[in-house]
Amino acid sequence: MSLMTPAEVEAVARAAHSAQKDKAGRPYAEHLAAVAEGVRARGGGDELVAAAWLHDSLEDGALSEEWLDTAPLSATTKAVVRAVTKRPGEDPQAYARRILATPGARLVKAADLAHNADPKRLAALDAPTAERLTRKYAAMRRYLGISAGD
Repeated sequence: MSLMTPAEVEAVARAAHSAQKDKAGRPYAEHLAAVAEGVRARGGGDELVAAAWLHDSLEDGALSEEWLDTAPLSATTKAVVRAVTKRPGEDPQAYARRILATPGARLVKAADLAHNADPKRLAALDAPTAERLTRKYAAMRRYLGISAGD
């Protein structure tokens, strides 16, 4: 069995999230593309770019755990997707520890946080939401040892 190509992973992620919008009402695939590009820009290879495309798929219910189990993806890609998937009621520090314990997951999360905290994205939100998310993202960067510019 050959692994999915980066283009195939992108197509699956775009289809899985096609009906979804981000908090500002933009197509969710824009966020996925930005995180994938951020991973590539930070030196991530195809396995981590694939994880970036899929990083919210389980958490958002766009794809199932069973799909991930059987998908023709590398063990690294699957491990990173699982590591960056927040679990209901999970303590943020426990979440950060799992990310730090999984090779490649910190890089994917750094790209995710960078896009989530982009001032242009936050400016599209109401002030209380933007402030709450800014605090949340800053805390996660601290837990992961990621600087604001990382």
